[in-house]
Amino acid sequence: MAYERSLDHAFLAKYGFLLGVSLLAVGAGGELIGNGLYGSLPAWEATLFFDLEVAGVLIGFFSPTIFGIALPLLE
Repeated sequence: MAYERSLDHAFLAKYGFLLGVSLLAVGAGGELIGNGLYGSLPAWEATLFFDLEVAGVLIGFFSPTIFGIALPLLE
């Protein structure tokens, strides 16, 4: 007898979106505050903050799309 575990799609969609928004906020805020305080950031820090922004947008967009729309239809 196999036990099938169902995913909580609403939880994953909401908190995936919140994770994306928080990554975007940390990336944008770090870049703005870092440039405001220190003038110019080293290249690795600028790349890190930019990557956080991009990952935040992608996670924030695709998490509700995948967990809120696609997976419930496939179950």
